[in-house]
Amino acid sequence: MSALARAPLQLMNTHLNMKGANESAKRKRASTDPIEKVRRLVHRYHEKAIPHRAPTKKEPSFDISKTWDSDPSWTSWTHPGTHLKYSLSLMSARRLSSDDFNTCYHLIEETSRADYEASTTGWKSVKKIAEMKSPELRYILVKNEEGVVRGFTSLMPTYEEGEPVVYCYEIHLASELQRTGLGRLLMSFLESVASHTPPIKKIMLTCFLSNKGALRFYESAGFTKDPISPVPKKLRYGREFIPDYAIMSKIVDSSKAVLGPAPS
Repeated sequence: MSALARAPLQLMNTHLNMKGANESAKRKRASTDPIEKVRRLVHRYHEKAIPHRAPTKKEPSFDISKTWDSDPSWTSWTHPGTHLKYSLSLMSARRLSSDDFNTCYHLIEETSRADYEASTTGWKSVKKIAEMKSPELRYILVKNEEGVVRGFTSLMPTYEEGEPVVYCYEIHLASELQRTGLGRLLMSFLESVASHTPPIKKIMLTCFLSNKGALRFYESAGFTKDPISPVPKKLRYGREFIPDYAIMSKIVDSSKAVLGPAPS
């Protein structure tokens, strides 16, 4: 949740500071690189969960572990109140259809634009669209029976301060999906990816401090402010820097890795 929405679970949007040339160099490491392991892990599930999507020459296919393959509960979810069924699918940013991409963008705009506009960051649609199209970004789409996206989360394996992490960029749910356990279920996917890929030990995200509902959600899920999160600072001439966002993180235990969803 780049910064979650005003209502609980309404906006769960996170974004990441890219590291430029040094970051790119790290991402070109050999196959032992934990970040590459995460990418392969996510690719593997993607290819197996959506078998009709044949891999292209630019995007190789990898086999997923038997444990993950054998658990179909990642691809479907039933609303506990209405009992309506929703499908969950995992794909890369470049494989999103224009309709799905636009719906995801409008969900962000609907749930978080006000928070952006109230911050020092401001709302910059061109920048947000470019971020959403980052090649290494992966989406989990939640669609209703009509095939319309009603929620999603996006993630990317990357480095923060030289440490390999799984970064949650966004998590947004339409109003009818809030407070249903779905948000926690989506977060458990990220935890499974991170915990299954030692030496990755951390999931990170960014949340606007004005978004009290989001902060409560993340705290209840075990996230705390990360040491690199900005803090108020006294500046020259009596000025003071007051951050309007927090960088949060959660340590995952690879010894308890479970390749499957947590109960909703």
